Amino acid sequence: MSDSRVPRRRRYLVCEPRHFAVQYAINPWMHPDSPVDVDLAQNQWQALISAYRAHGHTVDVVEAAPGLPDMVFAANSAVVVDGRVFGSLFHAPERRPESTHYDTWFKTAGYAVYRPEAVCEGEGDLVWTGRYVLAGTGFRTTREAHREVQEFFGHPVISLTLVDPRFYHLDTALFVLDDDNIAYYPEAFSPGSREVLARLYPHAVHATREDAMAFGLNSVSDGRNVFIAPQAEALASTLADRGYVPVPVDLSEFRKAGGGIKCCTQEIR
Repeated sequence: MSDSRVPRRRRYLVCEPRHFAVQYAINPWMHPDSPVDVDLAQNQWQALISAYRAHGHTVDVVEAAPGLPDMVFAANSAVVVDGRVFGSLFHAPERRPESTHYDTWFKTAGYAVYRPEAVCEGEGDLVWTGRYVLAGTGFRTTREAHREVQEFFGHPVISLTLVDPRFYHLDTALFVLDDDNIAYYPEAFSPGSREVLARLYPHAVHATREDAMAFGLNSVSDGRNVFIAPQAEALASTLADRGYVPVPVDLSEFRKAGGGIKCCTQEIR
C-alpha cells in the first residue's frame, strides 16, 4: 500500500542548535535546572538534516544568533504559503528578537515579510493543509492573528482551541499527512474543536496520549515519508498500516525545551 503514497519534494529552513539551551521556562517541558547535552543535540539535529536530504528535500540554514537558545525552532518564525511570508510576533519576550534574524533571511532570499500586529508564532500554530489554514489558539497565537492570517493569504482559516498546556502549540498536537488527511491527538483540543476536526477529517489518524507526549505529532510528512520521533511507536505502526513510511529521527534532547522534529523545521512553499 505504501507504493500508492507519493512524496513531494520540499524545501525546509532550519537553524543549527549552536546556542541551544534551556535558560528559561515558557512551557511545561522547560526546566532550566536540567542541563542540555549540546553535543547530543547537535548530532540529533544533523541526523534530521541528513534524513531530509537523503529523501530528496532541499534544506536551507539560517545563521544561529548568540543569546537566542530557542532560535533552533525555525517553525515558529513564520508561515509561508505560495511564496508569501507571514512573520511572527512571539508571546514570550525572550523569543521576540528571533523574528529579526528570520525576517532578514527571508528578505535576503527575495521574499517580502508581513509583520503581524497580534501575537502569532508561525507554523507552531498555523498549519497549511493545501486548502485552508488550521490555526491554533489558547496558549500562544491569538484569534486576532487568525484574522490577520486570513486577510493576508486570502485562504480560509479554521480556528482550533488547545486546552492542554503540554500541547501549547498546534504542531505538538496535529500534523498534516498529505493533501487529504491529518494525524492528531483529540484530547489536546476543546470539544468544539474536536468536532470540527472530526467533520473535516473523518479518516484522520488519532494518536494516543503516550505518542503525543513523545512528540509523535511534532512530525513532518512529505506525503509518503513521515519523519517521526522513534518513541511514538504506536503512531508509527498505525501510519505504516495506512501506507505511510515512518522515518524515525530521535530529537529527544530538544524535548527538554518542548520541541521536536516539526519545531525545528520551517517549510517554504
